Amino acid sequence: MACPYPLHRRQIETILLAWGMPEAHAARTADVLGWADLHGVESHGISMLVEYDMRFRAGRLKMDPEFKVVRETPVSILVDGGGGMGHVAFAMAVDAAIEKAKVSGIAVASVRNSSHFGAVGYFTNLAAQAGLIGMGATSAAGIRVAPTNGAEARLGTDPWSFAAPSTDKNPFLLDMATTTVAYGKIRNKMNENVSMPLGWGTDNEGRPTTDPLDVTRRGGFMSPLGGTPEGASYKGYGLSVMVNILSSCLSGSTLITDPMHTKKPKGFDIGHFFLALDPKLFREAGEFEADVGTLCAALRSTKPVEEGKPVMVAGDPQWKMAEERLRDGIPIGKGLRAKLIAVAQAAGVEWLLDGLDSEQAAQGRPELAGS
Repeated sequence: MACPYPLHRRQIETILLAWGMPEAHAARTADVLGWADLHGVESHGISMLVEYDMRFRAGRLKMDPEFKVVRETPVSILVDGGGGMGHVAFAMAVDAAIEKAKVSGIAVASVRNSSHFGAVGYFTNLAAQAGLIGMGATSAAGIRVAPTNGAEARLGTDPWSFAAPSTDKNPFLLDMATTTVAYGKIRNKMNENVSMPLGWGTDNEGRPTTDPLDVTRRGGFMSPLGGTPEGASYKGYGLSVMVNILSSCLSGSTLITDPMHTKKPKGFDIGHFFLALDPKLFREAGEFEADVGTLCAALRSTKPVEEGKPVMVAGDPQWKMAEERLRDGIPIGKGLRAKLIAVAQAAGVEWLLDGLDSEQAAQGRPELAGS
């Protein structure tokens, strides 16, 4: 069953409000999570409520944190997330960086004492929509990835994203984990009780596996981008370290290699990084966007290996998915649906997503689509 986007987003918001999140914060967080599902990034959308619920009940997430600007200059800002969910803390930093870059041409934002914030691409897209280049990254709470040639997990999925405005309708948007896949994709396979592709992870002895439970429940590891040393997993490993340097070392957050939080035992205390850059520092207005559009068009015109499967550039699948899901609704698997219903019931809110069809999408709030 597919659910209209506005009601899908509203379901997220009602649960957050029931947990005690202030209205404005719940609205922004629902925008971030809803954007992910709308654009096909299902590992970072409504499915995250199951994880957030467990963390909230364990007392590891504050729903009404006090965000603080720790340091600020005309081209930088450091925000303390107060131990709350990361969506609003990072949005606060990103919004400030974008405004500063519009004036100064460049700005950097950093966040500490925060937690998971959804899809990085939501935030870099904000910069691109404002005519800026955006780059974002975040450290992770889950220690699930072994370094190349390592036999124990020391790193997380450590995602980063890059977005650039273009003369195309939509910007170039790359959003990726430094692992072969995001952890949420393995979790979603577990939720639906289906196997995962070979190369996504290993069991607790480092052997390749197709059982998601080996990774999620039995102490196995996720694979760095590249999968194996022979497949150049050092590239994913190196990118992961880069992300942690930018996100944790720069902000002063607890290092992922310090899981006991000896430095700063507050919640998750993960760090975020964001860079906003105005192309007009180097080019006349519109020239950069024109070149990006020309480059992407040339790549799309590449002869495909298989007829009917055209070459795309980063972002193309997400923009296409958003159009389809605005029209047809957002699907939720049976396994995830059951878990979300349990979360809604525990929060004491109505489950809104049953008995709906795609025609009802037009009755919602399409202006919230954010695509």
